[in-house]
Amino acid sequence: MSGQDVNLVLRSTRVVTPEGTRPATVAVAGGTIDAVLPYDADVPAGARLEDFGDDVLLPGLVDTHVHVNDPGRTEWEGFWTATRAAAAGGITTLLDMPLNSLPPTTTVENLRTKQRVAGPKAHVDTGFWGGAIPSNVKDLRPLYEAGVFGFKCFLSPSGVEEFPALDQERLARTMAEIAGFGGLLIVHAEDPHHLADAPQRPGPAYADFLASRPRDAENTAIEGLIAHARRLNARVHVLHLSSSDALPLIAAAKREGVRVTVESCPHFLTLTAEEVPDGATEFKCCPPIREAANQDALWAGLADGTIDCVVSDHSPCTTDLKTPDFASAWGGISSLQLGLPAIWTEARRRGHSLDDVARWMSAAPAELAGLTRKGAIEAGRDADFAVLAPEATFTVDPAELFHRNQVTAYAGKTLHGVVRSSWLRGVRIASDGVPAEPSGRLLERDR
Repeated sequence: MSGQDVNLVLRSTRVVTPEGTRPATVAVAGGTIDAVLPYDADVPAGARLEDFGDDVLLPGLVDTHVHVNDPGRTEWEGFWTATRAAAAGGITTLLDMPLNSLPPTTTVENLRTKQRVAGPKAHVDTGFWGGAIPSNVKDLRPLYEAGVFGFKCFLSPSGVEEFPALDQERLARTMAEIAGFGGLLIVHAEDPHHLADAPQRPGPAYADFLASRPRDAENTAIEGLIAHARRLNARVHVLHLSSSDALPLIAAAKREGVRVTVESCPHFLTLTAEEVPDGATEFKCCPPIREAANQDALWAGLADGTIDCVVSDHSPCTTDLKTPDFASAWGGISSLQLGLPAIWTEARRRGHSLDDVARWMSAAPAELAGLTRKGAIEAGRDADFAVLAPEATFTVDPAELFHRNQVTAYAGKTLHGVVRSSWLRGVRIASDGVPAEPSGRLLERDR
């Protein structure tokens, strides 16, 4: 330990490191983890000690799937409100999705607009995905060179007209272009033909909505995506996996060496179709929350590594857009502040550890995005932490959440795991659920 440089020492009986959870002392110098030391290591002269007792010191969470909607639809969400919610929930890094804002992140000029808006408002470190739409193949390489972490596309309608979907021909052209410069394509994988053929019955019945988004739509889209990735040796990532039927296909592709990774989300892993009341469109998302048996299979896929990571897909809107009609209501779950306790509540019930949670929600998303300084408590990484009281419980009160519109599918649920504080490069950015002033940085892909 370079004692003369260390200005902060964090200590806990339970520190989650890549080698497992153990009592440890973490020395921080200039916002970077200097060393992970034995629990009883001496504190250098002049360094401040923060002793968390038996609360768990986790690496700060990395959420690579957040719709901030700022600028343009800031009444839905904004960088100030979203990043405050992230900080309160133990997330220290997020990547913003390229759509639902106006303009979408489909050109370098639009990216710069987003960055100018986000800069003074970011409570956590914030990066950006680019968007891949039918008209912007020429913009993809310039966006990549400008620092986006990869490119998102839809294979079915996105819900907003300024971000159209790619058909199979344009998907192949886009994937080839991105593979040509070593980029990553992340995909909302639902097949539009299966969706068009599914029964469409408007109204408040969740069963009708579920029937309108069949598993086959996901399965077929993922099968096609894997075929393109295999042929082009392209790197692709399946967003928000909801259909467990696709897991064998994905596992086989991974064994074959196809460069495919997969995420799922807290709502698919903790909420079930059976519990959704009719008219409760705070539960609406696309693809949809499916049955309990499907959820069990998703957990098995997470346990065996077929699913790589868990991220929020925080996709908020104004309250009035959550009408009681599942067909017309905006689809999106607001969960940015609640992902860690929601996943931990279910993970502990299923026999998983906080080591697993840290891998799914911090290390794996950081690796997906190439964030080499994030995702682990080890020397040389940014000093980003979440301090969790894992045995403590709380009941979700939407009025206490920091995202802009206090609508959430988790209202009234009792969850395990209270985030005591969050730290970004050695600075406390939230304490007992209250965020500090913004100190996040705008991130660009490591070149």
